[in-house]
Amino acid sequence: MTERSYAPLLAIIAALLTAYRLWVIRHLGIDLYVDEAYYWGWSQALDWGYFSKPPVIAALIAASTALLGNGIIAIKLPSLLIYPATAFALYALGTRLYSTRVGFWAGLAFMSMPLVAALGLFVSTDAPLLLCWSLALLFLLRALEREGWANWLACGTLIGIGLMSKYTMAAFLPSALLLVILDPRHRRWLARPQPWVAVLLAVAILAPNLYWNWTHDFPTFRHTAEITRVGHGERGWHPAQLGEFIGAQWLSFGPLLGVLLGWALLRSRKLWRERAHRTLLIFIVPLLLLVSAQALTGRANGNWAAPIFVASCLLVPAVFLADKRRWVVAGVVVNLVASLAAYHWPDIARATGIELTAKNDPYKRARGWINLADGVAPLLAEHPGTILVGEDREIIAHLVYRLHPAEYAAWNPGRPPATTTRSSPPSPTSAAVT
Repeated sequence: MTERSYAPLLAIIAALLTAYRLWVIRHLGIDLYVDEAYYWGWSQALDWGYFSKPPVIAALIAASTALLGNGIIAIKLPSLLIYPATAFALYALGTRLYSTRVGFWAGLAFMSMPLVAALGLFVSTDAPLLLCWSLALLFLLRALEREGWANWLACGTLIGIGLMSKYTMAAFLPSALLLVILDPRHRRWLARPQPWVAVLLAVAILAPNLYWNWTHDFPTFRHTAEITRVGHGERGWHPAQLGEFIGAQWLSFGPLLGVLLGWALLRSRKLWRERAHRTLLIFIVPLLLLVSAQALTGRANGNWAAPIFVASCLLVPAVFLADKRRWVVAGVVVNLVASLAAYHWPDIARATGIELTAKNDPYKRARGWINLADGVAPLLAEHPGTILVGEDREIIAHLVYRLHPAEYAAWNPGRPPATTTRSSPPSPTSAAVT
């Protein structure tokens, strides 16, 4: 295969996978997942921040639904399109650090990852985060090797947008600083204004969200502290949770590719000697250790270290393509087969006589919401002006999406319910669609 043929081939594979995932969404007959219903609710009242996340995901959905309506595909489309874009960012990174061959396999590894296969069916803040992380790394590497301002400003802009997607983007900054400090060729940038202006630009882009949090009593930060158990008495040693987190990273990357990544990390000391490998390790190890420590002493969701897979998708083919190419190819194939099995599990269950239950249906939280809305709709029609009230924010979010009530509220025992209308943004302290 020639060097020029890798990019078109990756484009064809990415397009086919994306089209297939669009078909799968229709084929499964699923409704919105609970987080997607929240995000859609946010998109109906654009603001600089929301209860649990910054605003980029809401803005993306608002743009898509403004063009295509409020259908399920329109809501999911931004994330579906972002993943192929990230694969090409990895292709560009692999080409820059190694070769187009490594770039191709990095993009393919990313598109086949179980994490991307799962998130590819749903809206997730990880989609814009991973794209911004990949592009920020690309522009950082370009900035370190060239004079001028353009690449630094692009890098700062992408970091800022990444922060407005998910605060995990903040982990990019210490890794970038380590990259500059540990490479003698790059240390000169510490005394130049470009990197620091890039950081200030990123903070400036995040500033509206910080101001929004300040004016609303920092709900996003308090939510983050709550789910990470910061300041809670529950913190301690939790080896089992650390094991679960490490297992989640292995499964997220894929059974065989995960083994190859672990093998590469065990050889970190040897790999460190090569500049390109060292760059990737700097963007894997610190974040992985940080979230592992969080899992050991508190709790950590499996996707909290998702940005490590950007560099991991590059490192595995870079290290193993030369002498263990079959393992890399097999790893991608296993991931694709596993994705097919997951996508068609309901078909497999029906064909083999297995009854789908809450315990064995991976799509259970995206089913049944249409039926619920159909049951509630006549009651709203019989009583015009009724305020839709509920204490379960999942139910409220889905009913708001399906029924578009004029007013709705989350019931907070011990105090009056907070109401909202279709024309006003929801209260950030409410359990409603905030």
